[in-house]
Amino acid sequence: MGTAKTFMLLAALTALFMAVGYLIGGVLGMAIAFVVAAGMNVFSWWNADKIVLRMQGAKEVTPETSSPMLRTFAGDVARMAERAGLPAPRVYIIETPQPNAFATGRNPENAAVAATSGLLGSLTREEVAGVMAHELAHVQNRDTLTMTVTATIAGAIGMLANFALFFGRERAGLIGSLAIMIFAPMAAALVQMAISRSREYEADKRGAEICGNPLWLASALQKIERGARERNPAMAHMYIANPLNGRGADNLFSTHPATANRIEALRRMAAEMGVSSETADAPRRQAGPWG
Repeated sequence: MGTAKTFMLLAALTALFMAVGYLIGGVLGMAIAFVVAAGMNVFSWWNADKIVLRMQGAKEVTPETSSPMLRTFAGDVARMAERAGLPAPRVYIIETPQPNAFATGRNPENAAVAATSGLLGSLTREEVAGVMAHELAHVQNRDTLTMTVTATIAGAIGMLANFALFFGRERAGLIGSLAIMIFAPMAAALVQMAISRSREYEADKRGAEICGNPLWLASALQKIERGARERNPAMAHMYIANPLNGRGADNLFSTHPATANRIEALRRMAAEMGVSSETADAPRRQAGPWG
């Protein structure tokens, strides 16, 4: 269902792009905007792993890494990747107290996953496994490609909208051009965020299958959201769980679903898989992150 929703949203975004492009610049204007936006986003997608990891000061975890905990962490990721039928990704650690994790890379063969020291320090080994399984699901679902395509179309719409006032009057008129300039980028952004939320739900589901226990991720999300609320809300967009989301309906202006909704979906999945409440509570009972 999540994949079907993503395709429907992409179709809606494409239709919006074609409508805006035709109103402003016709076929030629539409083609120029798409080519420019595609060029910028394809470059970012191809080099995303190098750019993001360098910006975050990430250090690769190798067999020569001195910390036994980090070697164990990398081993857990490699075993889950094998279980998912994926090549083992490169594993990185980022020294920051913010609890966070992400996946990057243009395809599964060139993927990298990273976790912060804050994530490893505040979660149990099982909860970390749930989080990293979620990131591996993003790799397997090729979500970096999906979001690159989405960003390309949304960027092209934004570019066309910027030209609306100068080149759109003949086709759309002054009022129409102003409306396009204001509302087209907003609509594109809303669809882009909806696609992102859809991919998060899909990664939660596949990640739970990879690690074998949906409630490990549910427990991790609760802890990460609680910790994030206690830290810097300006960093909300960087979290696997967005701390600024409400607990009700998913926020239209957020890239992540409401944490409460994600946890509810994971708990339903756990019940379907027959995961007991004792198994669910096990990570919380452990004394330390890797006890």
